[in-house]
Amino acid sequence: MLIELLIGLCLLGAGVVFFLPDEHVPKVALGWSLAPLAVSLYMYAVFDGVGNALIAGPDSEIAFETMVEWITLGPYGLNWHVGLDGVSMPLVLLATVLTTLAILASWTPIDERESQFYGLVLFMEAALIGVFSALDFFVWFVFWEGVLVPMYFLVGVWGGPRRKYAAIKFFVYTNIASLVMFIGFFGLVFGLGDSITTLDMPAIAGALRAGELGGLGLLTAPQVASLAFLAMFVGFGVKVPIVPFHTWLPDAHVEAPTPISVLLAGVLLKMGTYALLRFNFTMLPGVARAWAVPIALVAVVSVIYGAFLALAQQDLKRVVAYSSVSSMGYVILGLVAYNTYGFGGATFQMVAHGLISGLMFACVGVVYNVTHTRMIDDMAGLAEKMPVTVGAFVAGAFGYAGLPLMAGFAGEFFVFVGAFRSDVMGGNGMAVFTAVAMFGIVIVAGYLLWAMQRTLFGPFRVDTDYEITRAARHDVFPLVTLIVLIVVLGTFPEIFFDMIQDAVNPVIDLSEVTLNVGGGS
Repeated sequence: MLIELLIGLCLLGAGVVFFLPDEHVPKVALGWSLAPLAVSLYMYAVFDGVGNALIAGPDSEIAFETMVEWITLGPYGLNWHVGLDGVSMPLVLLATVLTTLAILASWTPIDERESQFYGLVLFMEAALIGVFSALDFFVWFVFWEGVLVPMYFLVGVWGGPRRKYAAIKFFVYTNIASLVMFIGFFGLVFGLGDSITTLDMPAIAGALRAGELGGLGLLTAPQVASLAFLAMFVGFGVKVPIVPFHTWLPDAHVEAPTPISVLLAGVLLKMGTYALLRFNFTMLPGVARAWAVPIALVAVVSVIYGAFLALAQQDLKRVVAYSSVSSMGYVILGLVAYNTYGFGGATFQMVAHGLISGLMFACVGVVYNVTHTRMIDDMAGLAEKMPVTVGAFVAGAFGYAGLPLMAGFAGEFFVFVGAFRSDVMGGNGMAVFTAVAMFGIVIVAGYLLWAMQRTLFGPFRVDTDYEITRAARHDVFPLVTLIVLIVVLGTFPEIFFDMIQDAVNPVIDLSEVTLNVGGGS
């Protein structure tokens, strides 16, 4: 019942904080967020899951699993089914860590309607944990949609001058994407017919592996599988986001309060890549392998295009936002590689990027708190006035660029090894895509070095009327904490990589044989 405890603590905290007087809320919210963080750390310490949560094998064991019959919806039984494996456990821990740090980073910029703000943050944490732990589609979808509500208000109420536009754009994009994904998934469910009587995700995955998928209307079984894969890929791709569905992200980041940008880049984007791994690449490996070329092309275009867009920005937030588009392209490239290092590297990169992007946005937030500007041309020589913040910014930039002994290097290295070794295209097809994607690292280094040179070094100058002082300690603490985590994870990647490999290997083993329609036979 630890997952239920984790979600319950977040929901209870949201309810308590929501009705407290504003003057007490920041410290109460921070203190309360430490409870789910402590529970998640304990869960990681005692984690004993074996195998993949969607693939039941003789030696498989889902950690912290709970299965309770709930209600019947037409011919399908809906169950409260939650559990963790080596893919979801690191993401749950990432969500609790970044939520606590984001709450602490909110103390300076959030000075109105604080009880509602912190209540919504804790509510969003509960929904995020639910997304990464739910194993029944209905339960999963409730949590998936539940993330949208607090995010809409956090951007639309506490955001910048164009916050309403950004919030509505975010909500419309992701809502339409959810509808497309929903249609694709239920195309599979209806195609499975009487072979399933539940929306339990492991049961649906098992039926697909057993070849139970049939035709639907005028569509043959392979066509149903292919169209469902495409609909889910687009739906989840908007959340990642991949090019060309990325345009909502920079607007949301620029207008969102910086602590919410930390959560948006650090955790919410991982919902899309996590769902792609769970649904597309685990349930329909035959289609994914058959479509390896267009998927790899999408990944490489996202890497290169996102990097070039970052290079053209003047707003530091937009620079970091577009770099997230580029980094998520590496995750897609790892997934389509369909081998241990590709899948494992993609999952590891989700965690690494979560920490590094969180650090970068937190640094931008601290700079804005002090200078009241994010424009590159408006400032220079910040190292003279803000040495700790600047040091953290430089560390985050090097992490993005893949400096050895940092988490970003480990994630990208695993992805590149997996992609170079991949045989999904035959010949040297994946090697060519990977070589092009690696060029993105050069662009990343270029735009980050350019931004740092302009803003951090040289003679001090800030074009504002505000007095420039050193950042508050509660603003600096999240930066230092994230740097430590990034270095520790980069130096000892086995902290997560061993459990990740244990969870992705069953998917790889099953994808190597013809198990389902739609490209597999």
